[in-house]
Amino acid sequence: MKLLKTLLLGTILAIAAQAPAYAQSKAVVIGYQLPLTGDNSQYGTMFKNSAQMALEEFNKSGKLPGAGVEIKFEDSKSDAKEGVNIAKKFSDDPSLVGVIGDFNSTVSMAAGQVYAQQKVPQLSQTASHPDFLKISDWQFRNITTMAIESPFIAKWLAENKLKRYAVVAIQNDWGQTAVQNFTDAVKSRGNEITATEFFNPGNRDFRSILTKISRTNPEAIVLFMFYEESASLLQQRVQMNVKTPVYSASPSYEPKLLQLAGPAANGVLLPTTFVADNPDPKVKAFVDNYRKRYNADPSMFAAQAYDATNIMLNAVVAAGPGPTRQKVRDALAATRNFQGVTGETTFDPKTREPSKTLTRMEIVDGKFRVLH
Repeated sequence: MKLLKTLLLGTILAIAAQAPAYAQSKAVVIGYQLPLTGDNSQYGTMFKNSAQMALEEFNKSGKLPGAGVEIKFEDSKSDAKEGVNIAKKFSDDPSLVGVIGDFNSTVSMAAGQVYAQQKVPQLSQTASHPDFLKISDWQFRNITTMAIESPFIAKWLAENKLKRYAVVAIQNDWGQTAVQNFTDAVKSRGNEITATEFFNPGNRDFRSILTKISRTNPEAIVLFMFYEESASLLQQRVQMNVKTPVYSASPSYEPKLLQLAGPAANGVLLPTTFVADNPDPKVKAFVDNYRKRYNADPSMFAAQAYDATNIMLNAVVAAGPGPTRQKVRDALAATRNFQGVTGETTFDPKTREPSKTLTRMEIVDGKFRVLH
C-alpha cells in the first residue's frame, strides 16, 4: 500500500512538473482573411502560399521560446459582408492576437471597422485606399499607396518628355484612387489627361476603349488594373495596331502577365517594390524556396504577403512573452527598418504609412528587366 502511494505521488509530481511546459507550448494565433474562392482567388492562393512559408520558417527558428504560432485562414471571397463576418469571428477568438488581410481595400475597410471596435491589430498586405489607415490606430499596411505610386508614374512620364496621356482603370476603390492621384500629379506638372476610361471588374474586351482613347492622340497609355485585364488589353492593342507606349501600375508585375499576353507585353513600363532577380540573399532565398515549393515564380503580391506575415510575426515576438492584442499593436507601430523581400519597411510614427522604394522596370523579350 505504501509502495502504491509512493508511485501515485511520483506520477502526480511528474505531471505537475510538465504542466508549465504544456502551458508555454500553447500556440499564439494569427488570423488571415483572404479570397480563396471567387474572382480574386488567385491572389488569395499567393498570400496563403507565402504566409505558410513564412510561418514554417518562423516556427523552426525558435524566435518565440516555449511556444509556436498558428495562422487561421478564412475565405472572404472578396466580399465585404463575408469580410465582416470573418472579422467578428476572429475578434471573438481569445487566442487570436492579430489579423492579416484582406486583399482589396473595400473588404479590408469593412472588416477594419470591426477590428477597430474590438481593438484587434490588422495588417493588410495590399489595401492601398487612403482611408484604410484612417479607420483607427489598429490598422496597418506594408504596401506603397497610390498616393506615392501614381505621382511616381507621372514623374517618370514627364522625364521621358511625354505630356499627353490616356488613362484606363478598373472601376473600384483602388482604381478610382489611383486615377485621382495620377490626375492631380499630372496637372501639377502642367501636363494633360486626354481621356479617362473606367471598366467594370471582370471585363476582358477593351477594343472600344482603345478605339476611343486613340482618337485623343495620347503620347502614352497608362493602365491602373490587374494583370488579367492588362494581358487582354495588351493583346487587343497589338491586334488593333495601336503603337502608343504603355505605362502600368505595379499590379502588372506578375509572371502570369508574360504568359497570358505573350509578346504583346513587350515594351510595357511599370514600377514595383519587388524584383525577383534581386541578388540580395534574402530575396534569392524567398524566390528559390517559393519556386521549389509551389513550382511557380513569386509575384509582387506573393512578396507582399511574405513580408506582411513576417512583420506580424516579428511583432508577436516583440510583444512577448504572453503577447496581447494591445502589445502586438504597439509592436507593429514600432516597426522600424524591417528588412524584407520588398525592401525596407518603416511605419511612420504618426500616420503608420510605410515608406518604400519603387524600382522602374520594362518588359523586354518576355522578361521583366530593371531600368538603371
